Amino acid sequence: MREIILDTETTGFHAKGADRIVEIACLEIVNKMPTQKTFHTYVNPQRDVPLAATKVHNIKTEFLFDKPLFQDIADDFLTFVGDSKIVIHNAPFDIGFLNAELARHNKPLIPFEQAVDTLVMARSKFPGANNTLDGLCKRFKIDLSNRTFHGALVDCELLAEVYVELLGGRQRKLFGKEITFNNEEAVHVAETVKTRREPRLFPASKKELESHEQFLLDQIKDSLWGKAS
Repeated sequence: MREIILDTETTGFHAKGADRIVEIACLEIVNKMPTQKTFHTYVNPQRDVPLAATKVHNIKTEFLFDKPLFQDIADDFLTFVGDSKIVIHNAPFDIGFLNAELARHNKPLIPFEQAVDTLVMARSKFPGANNTLDGLCKRFKIDLSNRTFHGALVDCELLAEVYVELLGGRQRKLFGKEITFNNEEAVHVAETVKTRREPRLFPASKKELESHEQFLLDQIKDSLWGKAS
């Protein structure tokens, strides 16, 4: 399943007022795994960037002078997103800004039901906890060393990891192999493990017994029955 992790940086908090988007980043994931396909651009907001905003994302007014206007990147952005689910931390903020910009240029709006809000997911799972992106990264022990400032692409990469953890996380090892499950896959595996085979009506062969014994030696170190024998 294709999904898009999305983040924006802006000049402030008022999407329907004078504030504008200054950076957009999208990261494609398929079956909860990043594909390395991204859409990333800075945007000339045609206004100054307040110092308070610069302190958050380190984007300055003069840096944006030669960057494209929103109307110049809108079609490419919409094409990249398509009809995929959009995973956002605090979706009303980003969708509000994107739709305000799209509306100004008579472009199709993004339906809010297309968004998956990880902030809502986190608050449901950890009520009363610190559910900021930073807080969730610390909770899930996700490396934050590259996040000296808020940056849309870095935040997308972090959110992709947080999203997987909110869905149930990764089962690190199964018989020595690294395996990643999303929630649906984890349920399927659990159901498969619980399924019992019909009993065999004939004994195991010598070769099967030897193979089974070798499997136990390879996979289960320091077994209790090994010490007792």
